[in-house]
Amino acid sequence: MSRINPKFGKELKKYGATEFGSCYNCGTCTAVCSLSTGEDSFPRSMVRLSETGNEEEIAASLKPWLCYYCGECSTNCPQTANPGELMMSLRRWLMAKYDWTGLSGYLYKSLTATIIAMVLVAIGVVVFAAYEKFDMEVIMHSGHMFEMLAIAGVFAVILIPNIARMWYFTIIKPGKNVSFMKYIKSLGEFLIHMFTQKRALGCDDNQKRWFEHFILVIGYLTLLFTTVFLDWFGSESIFVIVLGYVVSAVIFVVTFDFVLGRVKKNKEVSKHSQPSDWFFVIWLLLMGVTAFAVRLFIDLDILENNKWLYLFHLAVLAQWALIIVPFGKWTHFLYRSFAMYFAKLTVV
Repeated sequence: MSRINPKFGKELKKYGATEFGSCYNCGTCTAVCSLSTGEDSFPRSMVRLSETGNEEEIAASLKPWLCYYCGECSTNCPQTANPGELMMSLRRWLMAKYDWTGLSGYLYKSLTATIIAMVLVAIGVVVFAAYEKFDMEVIMHSGHMFEMLAIAGVFAVILIPNIARMWYFTIIKPGKNVSFMKYIKSLGEFLIHMFTQKRALGCDDNQKRWFEHFILVIGYLTLLFTTVFLDWFGSESIFVIVLGYVVSAVIFVVTFDFVLGRVKKNKEVSKHSQPSDWFFVIWLLLMGVTAFAVRLFIDLDILENNKWLYLFHLAVLAQWALIIVPFGKWTHFLYRSFAMYFAKLTVV
């Protein structure tokens, strides 16, 4: 028999869920949710676990990741308990739970700490540039090497161990027996959701947002491949140069629409944005804009006289790679894909 843990509610409020205590268990959220089933009172069951503070069961659950925040539950809640934002807050809490370093939770709960971390990374870029006497050839070569090392290092040291912890909390610790062959046969589920996030299509009136997310994922991965593996800034290939321009422009257009939506707050998903949400979309926007501008300055042969532009781009890139990817909302994309995979493993 589990005991009520009131401290959890106070902790969860630091992740953005401030109104879930108003819920009186009417079931409206479950009734209107297009992703709920007859076997599960989703998302009402997660509201109940949050109210009682059952941390162990929440940590073992994949349900928060199955929610794509269409906003119907919050819009129709008679008590304005905002179950949609609770699910989002639970995902933030889970990301902190999975993170072995503890930094995710600290940065999610403290805007000051996040800003300080961002500033320190930017200062590090400037100090490095000064150490290299602002030699653009050396700095750009080092920037390219940094991208490759950061990707490998973040995945090896932080993300892979965190995924292993997620697997332990949701599969191993609850005692779910999964055969080796089931892991292999279900792997396609992970790849499908990573690239398409197709479950979002189950939400009513969510096709536009799904399409934008799909384009953004493809654009981001393509830009990553173009800049890191095809060396966009150093390439003389017309195909590579044009490809880089196109994908960076696509990222700018899509993320600008996301930022505009959060400013207007015209949809439920945009009404309760936390700092981590803003950092994610704004830095992704800056990634596309600065990458486009750097390549343009290279082609116009004016980058040498405008070194500040590349340094600004490198600072944005370093902040993205060292803070937002391992400890911010970027991991949301990775954990959700694995959640769909793990959920497939447990289907009989």
